[in-house]
Amino acid sequence: MVDSPFKSRVSVTYVGTATAIIEIDGVIFLTDPYFSPEGTEWDVGIATLTNHYEPALSLDQLPPVDAILLSHEDHPDNLDILSRDRLLDGRRVLTTVDGASKMSPRPGIQGLRPWENTTLNVGSKLFNVTATPCQHLPGGECTGFVLTTADFGTTNGLPNAIYFSGDTVYLQELSHIRDNFHISLALFNLGAASVVLPGSAEPLLITMDGTQGAKLFRDIGADILVPLHFESWNHFSQSKEAIAAAFGNAGILDKVYWLEPGKSRHIL
Repeated sequence: MVDSPFKSRVSVTYVGTATAIIEIDGVIFLTDPYFSPEGTEWDVGIATLTNHYEPALSLDQLPPVDAILLSHEDHPDNLDILSRDRLLDGRRVLTTVDGASKMSPRPGIQGLRPWENTTLNVGSKLFNVTATPCQHLPGGECTGFVLTTADFGTTNGLPNAIYFSGDTVYLQELSHIRDNFHISLALFNLGAASVVLPGSAEPLLITMDGTQGAKLFRDIGADILVPLHFESWNHFSQSKEAIAAAFGNAGILDKVYWLEPGKSRHIL
């Protein structure tokens, strides 16, 4: 795989959908928490969402979580009721401005605008976090995150960083990430999720497919890609096999780590 001057130890555990545990030198981040059982249905107005998998870990099996990176709180496949009720209170959470407002008065939740920076002091380590733009469902807010700390080191004068895309389609604007960061590890929400909006006959793509993911990966000059959010929901339209084929066509398949759900894998 890829040689990297990354200075910290990073392991990732894939739980399911966009939920992953990112362990950085013993500090635990959790992305887009979803822990509801297989077959749970969610009526979101424009569609009924159904999951067809059992999360690889239950809430009770989680390690102590230091902070949550929540791309958006208004879609249950990114934050289900179980997680809203049992994970958010008294915890550090970074999310959208609108989401933070709707989840108030929890003092640990902070909303970020696109390209806004903040610091996060968790696990005796100081992280710098930059929110990144997303284009997801029209009229809703969504955010990605670039995470760095001095302990990661630098590459060609740029801080090494971890990028979690959140739910988004490809945006040319995201190529600017490489102007300020060297992305050592990118975690992408893929699956070509789509919905049919009222008044429209054609499905609208609301997360990246494999071709878009490969283009973004190359645009930002990342070293390693971990795919998330690509199976077991009715509104996902592209399987792992199709995504892998797109990655192969783009010449990046050797930089991809496919994770076995529930199994921690050392990445960096």
